[in-house]
Amino acid sequence: MKNDPRWQKALYTTETYNEEGLEGHAFVADGLKVATSSPLNDHPGTNPEQLLGMSLCTCLEATMQAVEKEHGLKHTSKVRAKITYIGERAHYEFLVHAQICVPGVDLDQASQLVAETEKRCCVSQLLSGSENYSVEAVKEWD
Repeated sequence: MKNDPRWQKALYTTETYNEEGLEGHAFVADGLKVATSSPLNDHPGTNPEQLLGMSLCTCLEATMQAVEKEHGLKHTSKVRAKITYIGERAHYEFLVHAQICVPGVDLDQASQLVAETEKRCCVSQLLSGSENYSVEAVKEWD
């Protein structure tokens, strides 16, 4: 993958680091530093589940905003993701479920917009194909 010629045509590249493990810090080369912690304790810090969820929500929402605009709709969507950590020693997994609510449109139209968004969102593309990932249009949050 590192020899993939598409790296030479990048629109944006960042580098992230973690040199301390789960109980420490993750950081971006340009200075952003985030305290990290396990979700299984009460130590301060952000856990991988939260980081993944925020990344997915941000990408889906930005993509949805573009899709709404392309369809001549006012931007009203909002995104929520639920990330669950499951498993046992040596085999842990995330379950990822995103919901996109599009007030002002019926559920059929919202479902079409969400399907288009899911295919275009970069983070969704990384997760797609996994049986642990799903996205749905909803009228309101569960």
